[in-house]
Formats: sequence, structure tokens, C-alpha cells
Amino acid sequence: MFILALSLLHIWMFLTSGVAQNVSIGALLPPGINSTQWTIAASKADKFISQLNLTEKAGIVTGELTGTCLEYVAPIERLGFPGLCLADGPAAIHLADKASVLPAGLTAAATWDRNLLYQRGLALGAEFRGKGANIALGPVAGPLGRNPLGGRNWEGFSRDPYLTGVAMDLTIRGVQDNGVQACAKHYIGYEQETQRSNTTTADGKNVDGYSSNIDDRTLHELYLWPFADAVRAGVASVMCSYNRLNLTYSCENSHSLNGILKGELGFRGFVMSGFFATHSGVKSVLAGLDMDMPGPTAETNLGETFFGPNIVSAVQNGSLSEARMDDMLRRILTPYYYLGQDKNYPSVDPTTELVIAANYGLLPVDTPTPSGRNVRSDHARLIRQLAASGTVLLKNVNSTLPLRSPQVIGVFGNDAADVSDGLAFDGSTGSLTPPFGFNIGTLTIGGGSGGGRNPYIVSPLEAIKARARQDGSRVLYVTDNSLLAQDVFTSVYPSPDVCLVFLKTWSREGADRIAFEADYDSTAVVNNVAARCPQRTVVITHSGGINTTPWATNPNVTAILAAHYPGQESGNSIVDVLYGDVNPSGRLPYTIAQQEADYNTQILNITGPEAEESWAWQVNFTEGQFIDYRHFDAKNITPLYEFGYGLSYTTFALENGLSVSRTSRGAISPFPPTINNNNNTSAGGNPALWTQLLNATTTVGNTGSIAGSTVVQLYVSLPQDAVPSGTPVRVLRGFEKIYLEPGARQTVSFPLTRRDVSSWDVESQNWRIPEGNISVHVGFSSRDLPYHTAVRVL
Repeated sequence: MFILALSLLHIWMFLTSGVAQNVSIGALLPPGINSTQWTIAASKADKFISQLNLTEKAGIVTGELTGTCLEYVAPIERLGFPGLCLADGPAAIHLADKASVLPAGLTAAATWDRNLLYQRGLALGAEFRGKGANIALGPVAGPLGRNPLGGRNWEGFSRDPYLTGVAMDLTIRGVQDNGVQACAKHYIGYEQETQRSNTTTADGKNVDGYSSNIDDRTLHELYLWPFADAVRAGVASVMCSYNRLNLTYSCENSHSLNGILKGELGFRGFVMSGFFATHSGVKSVLAGLDMDMPGPTAETNLGETFFGPNIVSAVQNGSLSEARMDDMLRRILTPYYYLGQDKNYPSVDPTTELVIAANYGLLPVDTPTPSGRNVRSDHARLIRQLAASGTVLLKNVNSTLPLRSPQVIGVFGNDAADVSDGLAFDGSTGSLTPPFGFNIGTLTIGGGSGGGRNPYIVSPLEAIKARARQDGSRVLYVTDNSLLAQDVFTSVYPSPDVCLVFLKTWSREGADRIAFEADYDSTAVVNNVAARCPQRTVVITHSGGINTTPWATNPNVTAILAAHYPGQESGNSIVDVLYGDVNPSGRLPYTIAQQEADYNTQILNITGPEAEESWAWQVNFTEGQFIDYRHFDAKNITPLYEFGYGLSYTTFALENGLSVSRTSRGAISPFPPTINNNNNTSAGGNPALWTQLLNATTTVGNTGSIAGSTVVQLYVSLPQDAVPSGTPVRVLRGFEKIYLEPGARQTVSFPLTRRDVSSWDVESQNWRIPEGNISVHVGFSSRDLPYHTAVRVL
């Protein structure tokens, strides 16, 4: 049976129990791999491998670029092996017809809702399976978001590794509970698009991609953390990234792949390359790369490959052992059997190849296009719920929101309207050129391989009109930002009772953002509208990341909503929040600064002669762990809106303080003990790291008059005098989203594991619990922590 019963059972037990549970769902989930079933699958893989000749073996580890999928492993007909279809991306089946576009990873993280994170993964997995895709290329933990202007930050979840790790875990379990292989990407240090891989100068000189130079402790405690969660969740594959890591390309970095991923974390699946991220053959194989995608060395050189025949020759001449070749195959094929993909798995939707060809201008206009499979099911409902839940209310003066049947509604901004330039937000074709993408139309998702082909888009203007018809309201609108920025919209009459301004920020693969403010003269647009709509202007942003908001203190701007990338139900989800059908409960998965200079990291963008020198493209992560709220805390900088922040239409309060108790009997050692004599390499690393040592408890109550949800957050501070310099003031180590009726209250418990209260010890190469008192804080954001207590673990 393709559904992993054990994983699904544990997920269902907790997610269907709603708010009655007083424990953290994620911390109690078992490892995502059932060892007995994995061993059976590995035996099936070995039996299949024994029947392959050397050329067939090389074919399985080498991708193909042309065929039924954009990336695929070719079938072996004589043995009945149908091949493997790989498909982007983390929020949609990239470019597929009759498939959904779900909210971006960033939006999902802003929900802080474990249930919805799992349900999103489950829906994605169902659609990938329905289209016959064996491997879903997602979710994303890299980029983590070191650079606020990183072009692909929206594909991932949060600038915090704990929140990202929980999102990775639950998304992977959701995808793989459908029998679809998930792929955690991009491993590791992939934190900007500019010079992400090698380029060639006009005179043919090679210029290497940038090198992310990361110290060992920062790597473990920040960038590796969510990948450890992914491995523990049982992810089938990990994608190595484009960039260099400490001067060696990620896909040929033996220390990172063999030493850390496969060794320390006990990863038993396969490592595949990013699209054209392979730079060598045998060298990469020996370093830990198991599958080269898409096969050719470059789009301009489709006839050559680093793998394929070169791997055959390497085995024949002894430069590569056949044992390593078989290890590659075992890693690739075991997840295939483990997830039951050898049993009645759907064939690839026959329209897939046509859709891909059409997107790249390779399909003649007179080609018949048969109808593909509709895999959307009732996912529109979930998409709408996710997007509303991921909308963060940042400001709400004088109870501007929710709207109460205003008679005249003004809608402004080019993000409010229907899309004027098609439904596929690819970003690499057509008129979607950097830096701002298409002009008119609401922004549902970012560009590049992480985007999708919307089956439809409900624009905010469309949804507001529909709601206004129900209420007997009148809607006036101007969606041309060039007019709004020039204050040329005198046609608006009478004066609206409320003005809704929709802003957007385009973000895509292959290019980093160039500005913190929203696109298309956003500040002028807001200020001009606000001047005509005193003390009743509401600003809504659809963005792929952090925006500075110089208009936030404008007294006429009385409400602000950050709605991120909401997916195809954009208008419906924001109307649900604007009118109070959904009480906003999103929380920021990043920090919004008062000014862009408050951020301490930036894109490395070299110009002039040095740009043609590989040595120049080095990004030194000298800030260590101090990104986002960790940096603001360390430097005592007051943000405009802090990490974890978000308002509601009701109010919540913590009651009875915070209590922390030890749950482990007997003495606790500073270092995790060896467990099961398994060389400490169970999935995710030493299983002792997930042993619960502490339990923190508090009570939250709804003190307002409206039902709603809040997110209770737990932060841990390690004793600064017992840990090395560079340790953050506090770090997120727990959260729970709680729904409460007015006057209701609930006890919330946070299990804290050994890993949660440890730091990485460079000398011992192990996680270590420090001596001294560990402080535990609880509250509603990284800066709203009314209760704290100290506990000694050792």
C-alpha cells in the first residue's frame, strides 16, 4: 500500500484532535522511515540491480532532458521499469495543466499552523501522484533567507531554522503519505541568485559560482538544522545546490555530502543535483552525488554529459568501483519500492510533454492539445484557508478592520486587478522580465521553477466586487500605478468609506530583488491614496519576502495586511480576512525593520573587472548565526514588526505564568549517548537528540469578544557564560496555534528535546548541553515574552 500507515497514523492522531491536545505535534512524531519496510525495499532494489548491465545502471543515475517530463530517468523496458518522472516544484506542479497553485512556502510558514502545513503537503502529493510524477522537487530549506532580498526566499519557509524545520518535516510527511517521493532542496548555503553557478565571459573564460564560506557551528545550528528535520522525516532525496560551499561546489563537496548528510545525519536516500548543477563526473560521484539532473552538461550542449557513458568508462577502467555505482542505484531505487511506486502507480499525464514544449516555445501553434488529467480535487478550499491563515495583520488602528458593510469601497493598485499577462508565472519566458514582472494583475506566486500555471485566478478586485454585490455596496477602483503615483485619479467619486491599496513585490529564480520597498512606485501610491482617504486606508501586500514600509507610520494608513503569495484563491482569501469571516491569525516568519540599513546581510553583486574572477565571488558568512531576529536581539535594534508578530480581531493573554519541568529521570550527560549501537546514524542523526528532556507549560485565554486563533511561542536562551561567543540571545524552540472561543482558555505544553537545549561543539563534533541555567521564555512574538523561567538541565 502506497500510504505509509505508521506515519499517517501518527499524523492523523494529532491533527484530527484539534485544540484538545496540549502537546507539540512535531516533537512527538516518530522518525519518518520504518526500518523494517526500508529493509524490505532495499532487498527489492538489490534484486533489481543484479539484473542490470553497466549501461542500464548508468542510465538510472543519469537524467534525461527530453521526454515525458522535464527531468526524468529513462525506462528499462526489458525489466518492466517505467522510469522516474521528476517535477518541480514546492508550491505547484510547475507548468502543469489542470493542477493547483498553492500558497508559497513563505505563506505556509506565516500560518504557524502544523495542521495546515501537513495538509498542504498532502494536497501537493496528491496532485503530483495524479499527474504521474514520482518525485516532487520540494520542499525548500535553502535558501533559508540569509539575504532579505534573495530571489527564491519565498520558495522556502522562514528565516528561522526551527520553524523551517517543522515545516519541512510536515510537508515531507504529507507528500510521501501519497506515495510520492519528496526532495529536500537546496543543500546547502544557497542564499542568493546572483552568480549562483558558473558563467562564461565573452572571451570564453569560466567564472565560478559564488562560494558560501560558512563556519562549522553556523552550518550546524542554522543552515543544516532544517535538513536534519527533513532527513528524520524520511525524505527520499536531497538536492545539492548550485553554489560552492567553502570553495567546493555543493554537488562535489565530500565533507558536506558524505561526511555530514550521509554520515552524521544518516541519510539513506539519494542526492540529486540541481538543474545543471553538476560540474564533474567521477569526482562528484565519489563526493556523494547519486543522480545527475537533467543529464546534459548545459542547455547549450545537450549532447554531452558528465555521467552516462563516462560513468560506464570509469567503472571499466577502475576509477570508479561498481560497488559505489550499486550504492547509487540502491539509494535511488529503495525509495521507489519503499513508497510502493512499483505497484499500480499512475502513468505520466500525456499532456505533460506538450505543456512543457508550449512553455518553451517549442510546440507548433497548430498542434492538437488533448485535455490533461484534472488533479485539483477540492484543493481550492484548502488554498483559500491556507492563504487566509497566512495573512498577517500588522496594524489595525481604531478597529478599521474588519470591514462592516461600507457603502463605497475604493480599490487601488495594480495588484488588485485580473492578471493581464497570462496565468503561468514562470519568470524565465515571455514578458515577465526582471525586476518587477508583469504590470497589471494580482501576484499569486513567484517565478521560475517554483511557480505554477494557475488554472484560474480570483483577483482581489473580483472578490471585493462579489462581496459588495451581496452587501449592496459600491466599488470604485484605479489599478494603474502610474496614475496613482502621479496623483491622477480624480475620477473617483464619491469619496470612499474605506480605501484598499494592493501592492506587490515580484520575486523569482535567477535574479535577486533590487529594492526593499514594494514594486511600482508603491510608496507614492500609498501616500497619494491615503491623502484622499484620511484615517481609513488599508494596505495589503502580496510579496515574496521582506518589505520595508515607509508609509506604515502615515496616520491615514490605519490597517496593514501582509498576505505574501496566496495562490490561485488570492481574492477570496483576502476578502475572508478583510470582512472578518476569518479572524487573522498569521504571524511573521521574518522581521520587518524600521529601515533597510538595520539588516546586516546583503547580496554580493560584483561589477567591473573583478566580476570575471572566480576568487572574487566569495560570500563570507561572518555574521554567523545572527540573521533576522537573532541579529536584532544581539544589537538591541528595535524592529518595526518583529519575528512572530501578528494582530487579531480579538485579544489573547497568557495566564498562570510558565512552568518548566524535567521529564528525563536520572543524570543527563552533556553529550548525547550512543543509542542502539548504530554508530549514531539513524535518520536525522543520533536519535538521542530527539529525546524529550523538558516540558514547558502555560495557559492561554481569549480575552476578547470574537473567536479566533493565536500562536503561543517558546524561546530558549542558553547561558552566555557557558557557551562560545556567537550564541544568539534567544532562539525559537516551540510554537502552537490555538483556536479559542471568547472567554475560553487552554493549557499549552511544549516538549523540549536534547537538540533544543544544545549547541554544536566544534572540538568534539557533537551537540552539547551547556552547564548553568537555561532560560525559557513564552509569549506571542520574539519581543513579546511576558513570562520566563530558568532551568538547569545537567
